[in-house]
Amino acid sequence: MTTATTTKPEDKSEISKLLEDPKYTNFPKIGDVVHGEIIAVGRNEARADIGGMAIGIIRGPEMDPHALLTVGDEVDATVVDLDNEFGELELSLKGAGRKKSWEKLKELFTSGTTVNARILEANKGGLIVRLEGLNGFLPVSQLSPEHYPRVQGGEKTRILEKLKELVGTEMNVKVIDANEEEGKYIVSEKSVWETQQESVISKYKVGSEVEGAITAVTDFGAFVKFDANLEGLVHISEIAWQRIDDPRDVLKIGDRVRAEILNIEGSKIFLSMKKLMQDPWHDVQEKYKLNQWVKGKVLKINPFGLFVELDPDIHGLAHISELAEKPVKDVNEIARIGDEFDFRVVSIDPENHRLGLSLKKEKAAETEAAA
Repeated sequence: MTTATTTKPEDKSEISKLLEDPKYTNFPKIGDVVHGEIIAVGRNEARADIGGMAIGIIRGPEMDPHALLTVGDEVDATVVDLDNEFGELELSLKGAGRKKSWEKLKELFTSGTTVNARILEANKGGLIVRLEGLNGFLPVSQLSPEHYPRVQGGEKTRILEKLKELVGTEMNVKVIDANEEEGKYIVSEKSVWETQQESVISKYKVGSEVEGAITAVTDFGAFVKFDANLEGLVHISEIAWQRIDDPRDVLKIGDRVRAEILNIEGSKIFLSMKKLMQDPWHDVQEKYKLNQWVKGKVLKINPFGLFVELDPDIHGLAHISELAEKPVKDVNEIARIGDEFDFRVVSIDPENHRLGLSLKKEKAAETEAAA
């Protein structure tokens, strides 16, 4: 007589256990959208691990032309075949999987949610980033102050070198534009930084005095970092009361300076150093008088005249019409930079910081001499 044996749960074969595993009972079907991780990239193809249950391949026409896949990327793809010649799933990035990625990007754009994006490449205009398995663009103008490539003279080669240093890193960004039809989206690191700075900036008002270090000097001014991570711009016209042709002549990176807040526009802070200095033009009429002869050095030559330094604080203009008794066609025939002359003061305008000079003899003096 045969005795029936009862199979205990723990006696189940490994195959039975696998067959009952939801991971395998829910094996994908053609048309399903699956999520996977890229494990290998070849020429015009890539393989993905689909949750440990299968390996899928994306190749040829099923690759997304906008995608630049690398190992470790997560992708959503559509199943187009369950068993190819390699026993793998055939996947497509062009079907519902791509649609799902764009839906996520549009959701990020609408919600303003911040996400981490990996930097894949750099070009002269900005950085190529990867989100939701799709490549996007981060323009140079949308980088935070920390990563913005400040290069003297704006040399494009140096800017590109700076941008390449960011390849392989991750940045916290917001999607600020998403166009599925064109297959393009744009992200901003600066937008995230601006939001983070709002609470810090709110402590400051126009007229507040700040102290910080020069972080960059450009043709148009200098950037000053103060507080925890705030940065303001001192325009070239706000560095000093006297005329400055190049901020680098008076400032360098690392200099400690004091400045007053002139304006706050969102995350942009505009500063003035000269507002904290005494305006030398207030008492200019005590130092210089009309028709007074003064020694001056030519600082700059323009087609309309000479810019002249009378002292370190006061500069004047000798208009082309005041350089000689006869009409002057070329200012360079009269003077060169560095030349010193005796000039006559012909006008003083303290309010607008202007002082007019002349090389011509005073007409009254000429009349007396002739008599």
